[in-house]
Amino acid sequence: MEFGGPIFVIAIVAISTIGWVMTTAIRARHGYPVEGEWGGVIHRHGQDDATKALTAENEQLKSTVGRLEERLKVLERIATDPSRQLADEIDNLR
Repeated sequence: MEFGGPIFVIAIVAISTIGWVMTTAIRARHGYPVEGEWGGVIHRHGQDDATKALTAENEQLKSTVGRLEERLKVLERIATDPSRQLADEIDNLR
């Protein structure tokens, strides 16, 4: 194979083009911004609704975890109360 021949040059151009296409496809599939024709950045459309839904779900899950942590603190305090005073007070309320 001649390294200065036209087939070698065409092969290099083809390999570079295929690599660029594959990289762009992978970036687009995973939501990363893609470079445009003149170097600008093109963002994916239609992702705002998904982002808003995920943000709302995230906030809801954070509040749920916060409530569960508070309940767990109370249960730990009841279980580890050294004087058993709190447990006795609960039993007296029954």
